[in-house]
Amino acid sequence: MSTHDEGTGSRVADAVAERIPVNGTYNFRDVGGYPVPEGVVRRGKLFRSDGLARLGDEGRQSLRDLGVRVVIDLRDDFETQVMPDDVDGLDLERLHLPVFEGSGASASTIGVTLEGLYQKILLQHRDVVVRALQEIADTGEEAVVVHCTAGKDRTGIVVALALTAVGVDRATVVADYAATQANLDGQWLEGMIALVTSHGVEVTPDLRVILGGSPPEALEASLDLLDRKFGGVREYLLAAGLNEVELSKLRSVLVDPA
Repeated sequence: MSTHDEGTGSRVADAVAERIPVNGTYNFRDVGGYPVPEGVVRRGKLFRSDGLARLGDEGRQSLRDLGVRVVIDLRDDFETQVMPDDVDGLDLERLHLPVFEGSGASASTIGVTLEGLYQKILLQHRDVVVRALQEIADTGEEAVVVHCTAGKDRTGIVVALALTAVGVDRATVVADYAATQANLDGQWLEGMIALVTSHGVEVTPDLRVILGGSPPEALEASLDLLDRKFGGVREYLLAAGLNEVELSKLRSVLVDPA
């Protein structure tokens, strides 16, 4: 899958992780294979996805085949109650780390932007962001899936921080984030639009972006924010409660040395 520069002024990587056809999902991807200094992100280790509520037997078998043993669910309590992960019978640990910003409820707020949404996640929910990275670091050899509803906002921030923290270059991180939009376009997005319309919400072009878009400039703005306020992603994570030992552990579990 290829992406292109959308006016962000930075080089965008040529190839990003392809969608894995897991039944009931639209945006299930392995973020392994990205180069880092003196290595590469381990394949089959960290997956990102949209909701896992419609896996069915076929989708659950895919998770078995992929060796998934940990699921980190970033959705809020309402979302998990309405559409619980369809993982019964699987030998895995499910961790619920709720982030309200980015849920369907908050997405319909008048005047919200992706940049504003991501700033709230980074600045108001840093404890959850750090906890997610700590949990990934603690998975050892076991494969882990991080997901929310779309797999683009809350999941996108956590995955972008994880990849950046272990040395993936910014252009590749942004390209990985941006790839989500094509995966959600069509059936997934139209289903979400029908849902919000049924609740009397007017669907504007801006809301379509909030629901299904992943424009590169939205993540670029978030990374710029961390550069300005903290001096970079590592410094942000250290200020938010992650320590150097945990950062080293994160790298050891996510990176295959050259």
